[in-house]
Amino acid sequence: MGRRTRTSRIALCGVLGALSVAILSMGGLIPLATYCAPMLAGMALLPVLAECPERYAWMTWAAASVLGLLLVPDRELALVYVLVLGPYPMLKRHIDRLHSAPVRFLCRLAVFDLTVVLCYGLLLVVFPMPGLMEEFTAGGTVLTAVTLLTGNLAFFVYDAALRGMAVVYRRRLRPLLHFLH
Repeated sequence: MGRRTRTSRIALCGVLGALSVAILSMGGLIPLATYCAPMLAGMALLPVLAECPERYAWMTWAAASVLGLLLVPDRELALVYVLVLGPYPMLKRHIDRLHSAPVRFLCRLAVFDLTVVLCYGLLLVVFPMPGLMEEFTAGGTVLTAVTLLTGNLAFFVYDAALRGMAVVYRRRLRPLLHFLH
């Protein structure tokens, strides 16, 4: 890899990491964007995954995560990106390589459910948010279970959207980034 290519890749990571943080910041302005903004910010990692070694994507995610935690006022939104939706594009690559469709399905389900439980456990215990605690106690276990089920459905939509956006990137956008090749 030549100097220009390495520099271009690092610049791509910086720009897309900044885009992720900007998307997360804007997500705090729209009440329903608590989950949409982290999804879009995670999609910003797709070009990094396509153009760079995977470690660049992990570093871009880590940098965007630290900046998101420092700069985004909505802690729930930031932690959903950091723990659940941000690392998933990199994990998805490995899950998609599994040969058995049921095993892939179960891995996706396990990744989402475990990271959501970790995320909300942290939000309730380490970074207590009174409003969030009230939501969980007022809703009870049935509403919490329904919310998790709905989250699983949304996660599978996110998984499909990542697949579709990766195709769009390869076919439409990648040719425009000829300076990376």
